Amino acid sequence: MIQNQRQKYLGERGLIALITFLSAFVPLSTDLYLPALPGMAKYFGVSADLANLTLILFFVFFAAGTLFWGPLSDKYGRRPVLLIGLSIYFLAGIGCAVSSDIYHLILFRILQAVGGSGAFAVATAMIKDVYDSKSREPILALVQSMVLISPAAAPVLGALLLKFMSWRGMFWALAAIGLLALAGSIALQETIDKRSTGSMLDAVTRLGKVARNPGFSSLLVVFSLLSVSSLAFIASSSYIYINGFGLSEQTYSYYFALNAFGMIAGPMLYMRVSKAASRRSIIIVCFAAVSLSGLLVAVLGGHSPWLLAILLLPSTVAASAVRTPGANLMLEQQKEDTGSAAALMSCFGIFMGSIGMTVISLGWSNTILVLGIMNILTGLICGALWLLISRRPFVKMVPERFVAAAK
Repeated sequence: MIQNQRQKYLGERGLIALITFLSAFVPLSTDLYLPALPGMAKYFGVSADLANLTLILFFVFFAAGTLFWGPLSDKYGRRPVLLIGLSIYFLAGIGCAVSSDIYHLILFRILQAVGGSGAFAVATAMIKDVYDSKSREPILALVQSMVLISPAAAPVLGALLLKFMSWRGMFWALAAIGLLALAGSIALQETIDKRSTGSMLDAVTRLGKVARNPGFSSLLVVFSLLSVSSLAFIASSSYIYINGFGLSEQTYSYYFALNAFGMIAGPMLYMRVSKAASRRSIIIVCFAAVSLSGLLVAVLGGHSPWLLAILLLPSTVAASAVRTPGANLMLEQQKEDTGSAAALMSCFGIFMGSIGMTVISLGWSNTILVLGIMNILTGLICGALWLLISRRPFVKMVPERFVAAAK
């Protein structure tokens, strides 16, 4: 941690815990109520496609919101953005819980996305504020692994809550999560050292400057594409396991948790392997694993729920492992405008994910086959793009961990 960024009230561990909590707003806000999605559609008497809009539009507006909050945090600071965004998230969560029809619920989910996107964008920027390039990658891996506990725990907790309350209880729980994060943000001391100057419009237009950085934008495309297949599985998983395989909500949550634990293992596996292998080689192998896993899912995944979960696991681990070096490489391309860079990283990842969610929700006769094909294509395209740009001079590489440690 940089000396002048020490936290008086939170301390270093408290700051990491807060960053982790803020980074988890996407999985917490979506995975907790995944087991309730089929039941929500029945409650409101609407199609699964319409119920899925509470998920898809959340991601779309979450992505758009990061583009607004990220540059503003460069100008006004991380803490004010957190306080405003989390207040909106908390109030919108209450609105979701008391919604009288599906359209009110969709509206409040959009507001919840706008508020939560501020927390998500600022969390990544705070890591760049506080940690230098050599110490940033282990912190990113730690935060990402801790964040990914929520996809494992949230569906299980959601299925458990469904035994005692209706789907509305999920949104009361999300409102409480927003209130807890707001309390932590009140204790936060500002992390940004140098703020951008100019008007609010100037702050937002800084996005264009960051996007024109060829090193950043090329890496952004490569690592954002992974979200297409990852979020396609999240959007379709409850329907595949509950409606397709006929499992209960509770049993589905266990299968979902298995793949979520693969997400948790990914960053830690990367940190261990990166002591002996180069970052470039690890990333190539991970993209290959995504494609191979997708091929196996397409051919064999429809036979049983446990086989689908096992065959999808390599793709889940590999995609998760790649996010740590990918995030560090993208942050390293920018000396300033960190909030704008973090906003674009969040936006493009979620936007690509929303495309995957939309494609998988089109009413395919064989959703598992489509999911497998999406993994195959994602791995192949990302791998080809990485081989094309990773040795280009405009991409600033971070020193390898084991090389840096030896100096």
